[in-house]
Amino acid sequence: MQVHGTVAPGFERVRDTFVRTFTRYGDVGAACCVDRGGTRVVDLWGGLADRDAQRPWEADTPVITFSATKGVTAICAHLLAERGLLDLDAPVARYWPEFAAAGKGTLPVRWLLSHRAGLAEIIADLTLDEALAWTPVVEALARQAPVWEPGTQHGYHMRSYGWLVGEVVRRITGRTVGRFFADEIAAPLGLDFWIGLPEAIEPRVATLYPPPPLDPEAAEMMARFMGPDTLTGRVATGPSNRFHYDDMWNRRALRAAELPSSNGIGTARALARLYAACVGEVDGIRVLRPETVAAACVEQSDGPDAVLIFPTRFGTGFMLPPTLSLAAQPSAFGHPGAGGSLAMGDRDAGIGFAYVMNQMRFGVTGDPRAQALLAAVYESL
Repeated sequence: MQVHGTVAPGFERVRDTFVRTFTRYGDVGAACCVDRGGTRVVDLWGGLADRDAQRPWEADTPVITFSATKGVTAICAHLLAERGLLDLDAPVARYWPEFAAAGKGTLPVRWLLSHRAGLAEIIADLTLDEALAWTPVVEALARQAPVWEPGTQHGYHMRSYGWLVGEVVRRITGRTVGRFFADEIAAPLGLDFWIGLPEAIEPRVATLYPPPPLDPEAAEMMARFMGPDTLTGRVATGPSNRFHYDDMWNRRALRAAELPSSNGIGTARALARLYAACVGEVDGIRVLRPETVAAACVEQSDGPDAVLIFPTRFGTGFMLPPTLSLAAQPSAFGHPGAGGSLAMGDRDAGIGFAYVMNQMRFGVTGDPRAQALLAAVYESL
């Protein structure tokens, strides 16, 4: 296995750590990038984009990033707020009138972004095609009552986050989140990241490999934690038990749909550049103003999570340390993705960081590969 790319002087330990993600943790293919003001001080990739075909991972190989997409969606929402088109403290119903049903008329947009809306579970009987079609899901969310009283606690809106925040964006702009992001952010910055993958990009995308089987004791614990009779299990597989972390994410239909919580596909370079442009200028472009980012990083939710059970911590749309990563500094913000991906910015360090891979792993305390890489980056600054 060869590692390709470059690191700036002083960042050699990041390359060494990246190599160990393959030798110690069995990565199939992966990339890691650190962008500081438009300069890639770390730009590494290696392994295989497709194991069966022996297709190598290239510099521009995109891969699904799961919930790292939530951070991208949050950036879109904050950009609208910065432009005066979205008031985060206004009722969702101001922009999406049907949402006022079932007592949700005063629920503010901020609670969608900070997982306080009580709508983590989508209560509807939907086919997979309906779930991928957008409208059936947002209509179901508009109709339903919250599972808990909004604002009283938080619980990870694992998949519903994308439909909820995405529909607000669509109502304001007349464009889907994927289209808005492509037009307003990706195009100016030249980012290879998509929410709703164009068919022309399909041949470049890395094949996703589900996590290896758990040992019997861990599998039994996971079954209790995420069984069909638990809120956690219903949220993780919903709506209607249609989503699982298996080969389904390699299908064209899953890649083509817009799931702004779950199916963003892109490169480590793109995510690192995006976050770098949120904490400073990149080639003359700054995506969000410093005060916007600072406000987005103010803690909104902290403590036991009604869905995930263990403590989580969120700002407005972004995960915050230590939930973001045990290696992240207090000035970091962003979002990890199921299986190991991590994309984030650090306001004090002035960097954007991203690690993406195609071999999923699951762990209670976050992915050890991303943590080790991020720790090596901070040690190198």
